[in-house]
Amino acid sequence: MTTGVLRNPDFLRFLSSHIANELGANISRVALPLVAVLALHATPGEVGVLAALQTTAFLLIGLPSGVWVDRMRKRRVLMASDLARFVLLGSIPVAAALGLLSIEMMYVVALLVGVAQVFNDVADQTYLPELVGTTQLADGNAKLGAVRSTAVLSGPGLGGALVQLLSAPRTLVATAVGALASVIFLSRIKAPDKPPALTEPTPLLRGIREGLAYVWRDRLMRVFVATSALINLSVSAVLGLSVLFLAQEVKLSPGVIGLLLMSGGVGGLIGGLTGGWMARKLGTARMTWLAVAVASPFGLLLPMTQADWRVVCFAITSIVLSWSAALSNVGQITYRQSSTPDHMLGRVNASVRFMVWGTMPLGALLGGLVAQQIGVREALWVFMVGRLLAFLPMLFSPLPRMREFSEIQAKS
Repeated sequence: MTTGVLRNPDFLRFLSSHIANELGANISRVALPLVAVLALHATPGEVGVLAALQTTAFLLIGLPSGVWVDRMRKRRVLMASDLARFVLLGSIPVAAALGLLSIEMMYVVALLVGVAQVFNDVADQTYLPELVGTTQLADGNAKLGAVRSTAVLSGPGLGGALVQLLSAPRTLVATAVGALASVIFLSRIKAPDKPPALTEPTPLLRGIREGLAYVWRDRLMRVFVATSALINLSVSAVLGLSVLFLAQEVKLSPGVIGLLLMSGGVGGLIGGLTGGWMARKLGTARMTWLAVAVASPFGLLLPMTQADWRVVCFAITSIVLSWSAALSNVGQITYRQSSTPDHMLGRVNASVRFMVWGTMPLGALLGGLVAQQIGVREALWVFMVGRLLAFLPMLFSPLPRMREFSEIQAKS
């Protein structure tokens, strides 16, 4: 009988660090642009540059970060990235109080915080297998997913309230404190921080090639990358058009729009809370593809949204697709963590994230171009049909014939 992952004291400390970090990060997503707007009177163009710089690091060092993380102790990477975010985010209210804050400083902070986040993300998924047994990976990933979804749901609202209560620069103190709290929780983990499995130096380009090649050779990882990349392409286009669609096409009030946009967090939270249980009942492999198969048709409800009872179409789509994403991500991450050799896991995690997330900017750009040509609602139909077809790589893979990932691992 499998012992629940929540009975592992070290995992509870790791989970606590996630709570502090994720909540702070989601507060900062509201507070950082508001500092630029309210304290520096930034123009729309400057706010756009600030937003872009927060994700630029992923494109710049997304692949090399995996090679570097494989050479380091994972918990040290997590603590170092948290300390860096504590100092960087904490510098903004200090500079504002001294009258030294500028948009150029905000740009630098946004870029460097993004760099720290890239290392944190890669090390995070690489560290969990060290902390819990293989049988607890799915449950552990589900619990961490629930924390992320809860933070996405509550962080922006809490951030807005703190900005109104404390001012935007002072709100960033809360995000800095969250990063520091994460360091403290990580430092209290009793399990030794294992030395890197990759002991001999590997040339950077060779390391990147090895990570990409490993993903390509693994049939299930190829399927997961293809499906997730296509889903992210479509969903990014839809997300980029959602506010415009709800405001101009459906003609809803800002308050209702805000509630609808938060509904996805509910689905993600449900998926995170039930992911471990469903993995045990259905099997991790079966849960991974069934979640996508069952949820995909619900995407076709979204373009049917109208300013009457059909407004629930948007909420239903957001909840179901977010639930599906949470469950499928638990399965995909668990497979990657359990099947990849320790010395390769950082590079493989980085490679997958680079390819899967790399379609998101393209999706947002395509969404705007298609909507300009054929209309917003029509563009939503196009991309939601694309989201439905993204399931095909899974359908024509070994997944529908499997219950557990160990079945394919035993054959290889």
